[in-house]
Amino acid sequence: MRGLITVRTCAPAGIRSAPRVPEPQRPAAKNRGIPDPRWGLRVCRPEAASRREAGPTRWGQGPLGHPWPSLQREDPVPSVGAVAAACSRAKRASKYPEIKSLMKPDSNLIWIIIMMVLTQLVTFYLVKDLDWKWVLFWAYVFGSCINHSMTLAIHEISHNFAFGHHKALWNRWFGMFANLPIGVPYSISFKRYHMDHHRYLGADGIDVDIPTDFEGWFFCTTFRKFLWVILQPLFYAFRPLLINPKPISHLEIINTVAQIIFDIIVYYVFGIKSLVYMLAASLLGLGLHPISGHFIAEHYMFLKGHETYSYYGPLNLLTFNVGYHNEHHDFPNVPGKNLPLVRKIAAEYYDNLPQYNSWVRVLYDFVMDDTISPYSRMKRHPKGKEVLE
Repeated sequence: MRGLITVRTCAPAGIRSAPRVPEPQRPAAKNRGIPDPRWGLRVCRPEAASRREAGPTRWGQGPLGHPWPSLQREDPVPSVGAVAAACSRAKRASKYPEIKSLMKPDSNLIWIIIMMVLTQLVTFYLVKDLDWKWVLFWAYVFGSCINHSMTLAIHEISHNFAFGHHKALWNRWFGMFANLPIGVPYSISFKRYHMDHHRYLGADGIDVDIPTDFEGWFFCTTFRKFLWVILQPLFYAFRPLLINPKPISHLEIINTVAQIIFDIIVYYVFGIKSLVYMLAASLLGLGLHPISGHFIAEHYMFLKGHETYSYYGPLNLLTFNVGYHNEHHDFPNVPGKNLPLVRKIAAEYYDNLPQYNSWVRVLYDFVMDDTISPYSRMKRHPKGKEVLE
């Protein structure tokens, strides 16, 4: 995969010359896999070969009777990135105490989000009299970038980075405000489920970032995976209801009522085209869109032994540095603005990890590579106390 740099030293940006990580086995050239970005060669993933040996992957018929590359309780946990977040966080924090100084609110986040909301309000006015083709055009070209960026701003707010942990409720209200131009209420629910993702990464029945068995079984061909990428926002919306439904909170009710009122106001003030623009921008921006590559890039196992990857490309400017994903999982109390500093401080830990330089390439390889599917996630059996919680 051209978008994945297997190893990178501390050389200046743009320099990729580095010794390769020794491969356990060198596969035959006919096997598909990840192209080496330096030589244009493909290095077959070991897990892909083992999956072929075990026969075709089907629902409940993968290796060891289960299609997921799951970890049993007694299995060793890979020591790379977010999988060993608690251990690595303690180790890196003790070695680099200056990282603790980066764990503080980002007040700039407040003004950036206000400007983004105002920008969309102005855009609602500008598109209200356009032809439908131009409404959809601008929804994909412009509105999708704003709305996808806003979902990642809400991600920042879910970590209380806007007002700090001591004003947690202020962050919840501000998250509802940031939610308005997206058109669909989700800010409060996202907070509840996202904390589970950090605490129980990959835990079966808890982490709703893990695709369902149906998704892994059905979306297994090139065309179906392409369709799955387009429909990602719908799966992210309804998956929690199937995997880990939670009681509805009063804040979720307020979030929903506020969003419905805002949508009605948009319709009566600007018209149906502005309302469609808003909803289409969210649906298109979270589906087949360059920024959406981060959904797959973050935790899909393109390389054996690595379940979390970082992306250090220019789209981080639009996404509050969500590409710094190893750093984010290791230090979830550091706002996105400071994650590049975490990487700089602890360069010895992060610079040699597999990393991406293109989210578009991630989407392409996910769709075209027949050894990668929604099943390509690490899935763990939850421990006793996780089940109780």
